[in-house]
Amino acid sequence: MRHQVCIIGGGPSGLLLSLLLRRAGIDAIVLEQRTRDYVLARIRAGVLEQGLCDLLHEAGVGKRLDAEGFVHDGTLITAHGQTVHIDFKALTGSAVTIYGQTEVTRDLYDELDRTSAPIFHEAEGVEIHGADGDAPYVTFTHHGVSHRIDCDYIAGCDGFHGVSRRTIPEGTRREYEHVYPFGWLGILSETKPLHDELVYAGSDRGFALCSMRHTHLSRHYLQVPLTDEVEDWSDDAFWDELRRRLPQELADTLETGPSIEKSIAPLRSFISEPMRWGRLFLAGDAAHIVPPTGAKGLNLAASDVYYLSRALIARYAGDAGLLETYSATALARVWKASRFSWSMTRMLHNFPTEGDFLRRMQGAEIEYLAGSKAAQTALAENYVGLPY
Repeated sequence: MRHQVCIIGGGPSGLLLSLLLRRAGIDAIVLEQRTRDYVLARIRAGVLEQGLCDLLHEAGVGKRLDAEGFVHDGTLITAHGQTVHIDFKALTGSAVTIYGQTEVTRDLYDELDRTSAPIFHEAEGVEIHGADGDAPYVTFTHHGVSHRIDCDYIAGCDGFHGVSRRTIPEGTRREYEHVYPFGWLGILSETKPLHDELVYAGSDRGFALCSMRHTHLSRHYLQVPLTDEVEDWSDDAFWDELRRRLPQELADTLETGPSIEKSIAPLRSFISEPMRWGRLFLAGDAAHIVPPTGAKGLNLAASDVYYLSRALIARYAGDAGLLETYSATALARVWKASRFSWSMTRMLHNFPTEGDFLRRMQGAEIEYLAGSKAAQTALAENYVGLPY
């Protein structure tokens, strides 16, 4: 087989890149290790920056987003006796949209089906060859049959554990990582959202986040020790602890119910440089991971896809300049968004080994945020998304 671009990874970044390239007349194929049902069953974030919403419209998948997404003009941050409303719209003129990553992926799949775009699920043993030369190719096995795809370029959208980043020689890539000493316990429940905006809560007992998927589906999170297991937390225990971490006036309005999904995720900050090696280009979690506090994971993948799709489209139009600068351009935004996610995590979580000094500094940070329009503007600018 021959295709102009081989995309490894069938999550939202790989699917979105495929659609954007195909709409520009570029022949792209997607290889995904898992089944389609498995990909769609993954529960992920749902805060979309305007840049990602614009890309989804460009890819032809914005109709359901417009109909079912919730536009949020702000968020609540409550900690250390302060409740601060960050008014995104007033401070930046922009907003975010609440629309689950699962729904984004479903919309992308539907459009790929409609356009008969080639995608292999259950592609096993994927290997990248010759990426540092002029004739790269990818080999894999599908249902027991070996395949080879010759291509011009390879896009590694296969996540943190995928083959793409590991194809770059260890002597060439440099990895930066910070592992946080806690995780997030998250539940999904068919309950009314706590508030019409997201609520970020810091307390002496730990961090909590109250989010939503739609008017009768809520997503809530608690900071928990890395030693905790899902089985340690009954639904009643979760709701009781969430109430303790919220201001009383919000806790009194919390609607509870049985969980329909429950999981614990560790938190890390991770960046791998460079994001290009020869004709292999990394995008999304293959190159970087951020803690979910700043709602940047999917959005950072989208900005990578924006830069890479523009670069490939320009290349096939005769200009390779954007491809040459892709890694530096993408990484500049990655580091800034990672800084924001790190700072939000640092401001609102308990770090049990760092003592009272950090807690007092967090309190000072929240107090400054409450009284400073400049600080609120900086937070809002980062939350709604830095420009591409």
